[in-house]
Amino acid sequence: MGGGGAWAEDLIFGSKEALGEALFFDMDLSQTRSQACASCHQPEYGFADPRGAVSIGDDGTSLGDRNAPTASYAAFSPRFHQREDGAWIGGQFLDGRAATLAEQAGGPPLNPVEMAMPDRASVVERLRENGDYVVSMQALYGADVFADSDRAFEAMTDSIAAFEKTDYFAPFDSKYDRYLRGEVELTPEEDLGRLLFFSEQFTNCNLCHQLQTSPVSQQETFSNYEYHNIGVPVNTAVREANGKGPDYVDNGLLENPAVDDPAQAGKFKVPTLRNVAVTGPYMHNGVFADLRTVVLFYNKYNSKSAKRQINPETGQQWAVPEVDGTLSMEQLTHGPALEDERIDALVAFLKTLTDARYEDLLEE
Repeated sequence: MGGGGAWAEDLIFGSKEALGEALFFDMDLSQTRSQACASCHQPEYGFADPRGAVSIGDDGTSLGDRNAPTASYAAFSPRFHQREDGAWIGGQFLDGRAATLAEQAGGPPLNPVEMAMPDRASVVERLRENGDYVVSMQALYGADVFADSDRAFEAMTDSIAAFEKTDYFAPFDSKYDRYLRGEVELTPEEDLGRLLFFSEQFTNCNLCHQLQTSPVSQQETFSNYEYHNIGVPVNTAVREANGKGPDYVDNGLLENPAVDDPAQAGKFKVPTLRNVAVTGPYMHNGVFADLRTVVLFYNKYNSKSAKRQINPETGQQWAVPEVDGTLSMEQLTHGPALEDERIDALVAFLKTLTDARYEDLLEE
């Protein structure tokens, strides 16, 4: 799998972005030399993992418990911090345990169910095998960068973060962006979905999925980077496959070492909706396969209709939340129930948030 950025032709990497691109695609940085960052964040599929609800590890057998979030637009998530009102904001990973993009880049190489390297020094030894890396890192980070393993490891993660901050990950060229620039028109269904999405009178979408103050702002990332428990059920298929067992509970934000408040249990970071139509399956554990199911899941909180209490993917009632008692009911119950026409319109609008290079992946 080759790189796709503007720096791919460099042999000795003359910028942090160029070095970061090479590292992002380098499988030698995993234990069996079979997995790179790009394995679970595939550029051809919206920087997500199309292989299943959770990703398989470098050993070919280990399975995670969370769906790999898209790395597209990830650079816009602010540093993990607590707001004055007590709410946690930003960071990387679904629980914010990495405060910054560079910290996030250092996680997978050392995760035993991901790239599975035993320690930082082992990763640095792999870096030293590549003469171009050595020369470039010394030029970019100092001649003595390899004198300390931690310093060299952090130079690697800084370079990967620099690459992830480029326009390659965030082109803002979707149909929605082109619409804002007056280059295209939305279909009537897409435009209805847009109006519903940004209207607090008719939906609850933009309570969490709007960052900018205006609904016509450029470079909207469609996340406020807050943390919420929306009542997502257990993905039983994943739990059976990864051996976590029936008693395991993913407490989300409470798993973050910086957080010890039980009221944060079950909360996960609000994801960007950029490329959402091509980066399924959905929710933090990949429990829903279809984007329309996600909209219906939200709608169940506002509908008294018996049919809206049925998960269309299972034909049964929506399963109970994995973590109860901390649901963001104020946000979830804001707005009226939606009929099929409006549900379909919201899905149509969400598809307009797909970067131009992925539009061929959209279902016709």
